[in-house]
Amino acid sequence: MSTFSRDFDRRDFLRFSLAGSLGVSFSGWLPQLVHAADGAASSKACILLWMSGGPAQTDTFDLKPGHANGGPVKPIETAVPGIQITEKLPGVAKQMQDLAVIRSLTSSEGDHQRGTQLMLTGYRPQGGPLKYPVLGSLLAKELTSPDTDLPAYVSISPFRFADLGPGLLGPKFAPLTVSGQSDDPTARANLSVENLRPPTSVGKVSMENRFGILKSLQKDFRHQYAAESTDSHIANYDRAISMVRTEARGAFKLDEEPAELRDAYGRNRFGQGCLLARRLVERGVSFVEVTLSGTGANPQLGWDTHADSARQVGDLCDVLDPAWSTLMQDLRDRGLLDSTLVVWMGEFGRTPQINDNAGRDHFPLAWSTVLG
Repeated sequence: MSTFSRDFDRRDFLRFSLAGSLGVSFSGWLPQLVHAADGAASSKACILLWMSGGPAQTDTFDLKPGHANGGPVKPIETAVPGIQITEKLPGVAKQMQDLAVIRSLTSSEGDHQRGTQLMLTGYRPQGGPLKYPVLGSLLAKELTSPDTDLPAYVSISPFRFADLGPGLLGPKFAPLTVSGQSDDPTARANLSVENLRPPTSVGKVSMENRFGILKSLQKDFRHQYAAESTDSHIANYDRAISMVRTEARGAFKLDEEPAELRDAYGRNRFGQGCLLARRLVERGVSFVEVTLSGTGANPQLGWDTHADSARQVGDLCDVLDPAWSTLMQDLRDRGLLDSTLVVWMGEFGRTPQINDNAGRDHFPLAWSTVLG
């Protein structure tokens, strides 16, 4: 008899998958969770809001007002009596009825790359040739919808260490990257997928002829060099061609959205990335990650606030708050919130103690994440 209940739905599956990424290997029980979720009436999705650099829990969701370590950040009440968060996230505070704050995360990995690998794969770095897949690649493999021409895993403005990706699953489950490396989160939004449109100098008939030639070459190559890597390579090309040929590329047309809604999300890469995430899960994409990383002074690890933490966190929250709160409301208005898990997290937390530079250093022993 199956260990899992038939009533186990895919949203529960996503929650338990996330639990795996929080330090537990999910390779053994992930297929069982997917099997238990097969009876769900509609496909489900996860949006990961990745805070690269490690956000300070004591400046966001685990404040210590009145304590010497509390710093200048003040708490505010939320939609849930008894739960307070930073004053810098007033919009998120209004969404607290649909958010769960976990203040008890812990690990032994206080290095950015090692902590990121643990959080996104569920495995501590061990060295050697074996590369474990990130959570997005695992969910892409298990939850790919046959009804969409879009990839199952999309990464928006990522800051990603080179060793992290689909790993042993192969390139078939690598993410489609939107906009390349993240830079200043307050910069004007410029999200795009490279080469999504055919060149204007090539007509439709000519382009289809080229696709036909490519198909013939692929067939011959597969016959001579039959291997899983060959199949993955061809599958990636087929996926790209399908996106170019079909209306799937319309998912990336943010100008179809009302100007007022785009303004509400924030006219910056992270804000428009959250809007794009909603458009993607609406069209059947299983996993979308949107990275908030960088300031003008530190373009890669913006939450790495070793100095002037309260100000830096405040600046990042000015970008985070409208985007996240609008995403929650937008998903709710469209009936998608019940079927979409929204996760806010980084690779570790930061020290309760404020250092001599008014900053907070790496602290993996106790920190916070949020599920919505």
